[in-house]
Amino acid sequence: MMVLMLTQSLAGCGGIGPGSPNADLTADRDMINSGESVNFDARSSTTPEPTIIDEYRWNFGDGETKTTKQGVISHLFQEAGVFEVRVEVFNDNGDSDAASITIFVNAIPEIILQIPDFVKAGQDARLDATSSFDPEGGGVDIVWDFDATTDSDGDSDPLNDQDASGAVALLSASSAGNITGSITVTDDSGGSNTTLWTLRVISRTFRIVWEEVHVDYDWSGYLEQGQSHEIQFQPGDGARLIDVTATLTLTRDILPVMWPEDNFTLEVDNPSSGWSYSVATAQENITQNSSATIERSEMNPMPQSDYTVYADSKEALEESLLSDPDGRFGQGDWFWIITALDCHPDTPVDGVDPDQGNDWTLDAQFVVLMLRVSEVSV
Repeated sequence: MMVLMLTQSLAGCGGIGPGSPNADLTADRDMINSGESVNFDARSSTTPEPTIIDEYRWNFGDGETKTTKQGVISHLFQEAGVFEVRVEVFNDNGDSDAASITIFVNAIPEIILQIPDFVKAGQDARLDATSSFDPEGGGVDIVWDFDATTDSDGDSDPLNDQDASGAVALLSASSAGNITGSITVTDDSGGSNTTLWTLRVISRTFRIVWEEVHVDYDWSGYLEQGQSHEIQFQPGDGARLIDVTATLTLTRDILPVMWPEDNFTLEVDNPSSGWSYSVATAQENITQNSSATIERSEMNPMPQSDYTVYADSKEALEESLLSDPDGRFGQGDWFWIITALDCHPDTPVDGVDPDQGNDWTLDAQFVVLMLRVSEVSV
């Protein structure tokens, strides 16, 4: 230990001379922060033989005094300031001498912290220590630790991780719960003050409404015999599918009605649900166009609607509702495949097939429940 040899000897009542002691005082440091201790040593004090030093009377300058038989002592300085520490040594003849040393006790910074009473999950909390100060007028450095339970820098102290610095910090709170962190303010003399803070993060409140919407799609084209046409789309993106009705209609032949109608097929395939179905066109009477219809109802159950729920984020809530395993039928890509199997008649007239193909239209009507999530203010 390095000992600072800062001493001053004060003559006792009888002066320095035969039979009078000679006081000597040292300290292990002469500058500390309030709340720290200083070790004092007066064992180098002497007294002429055959006398011995048998008492040390200490005055620490802060109102505290103590008398010891030993020449070493430790003292804790609670208040800031400049203190003259004095020791008076007595020998067994009652003669005395005194020595003193000056100790500077630095005032630790004052922390003045403003944080919100609470924030909602997903919001930024503004942590403000602008009003923190050094009582002695010096500058201060401010460091924030956003998690007082985790030692992220591996130094065995979970309260000194530097997650942000400066008088103001923004903390992103992603989920509900209490966040406990610390703030450390250090002055230009090295004095520091650390305190814990707790931020309450509350869940957000959302209103859930499933709105019934009718969505229509239509396509058209021309196919010659043996050709196919595939249509790929996603009718249930961001929604829950309930019903579907799709009708393939062929354009009426201009040839005499006695000739047979063309024969097309309509197939639907939804791989994510493992559902596929096909149907061939038919003509119920000669006054109607040939057509084929695929229908499916109650693909998914009707969910509860118009209620409130607590969640950390709108996006996570929407994802969980749309990913409900009981309501996922029909999600993903749908494939419609239209195939011209047979176009009548195939008997050439003057070497030309008068009916090589046909025009077609496909109309699909979906009943879907659109998810509407709106945040409710608190």
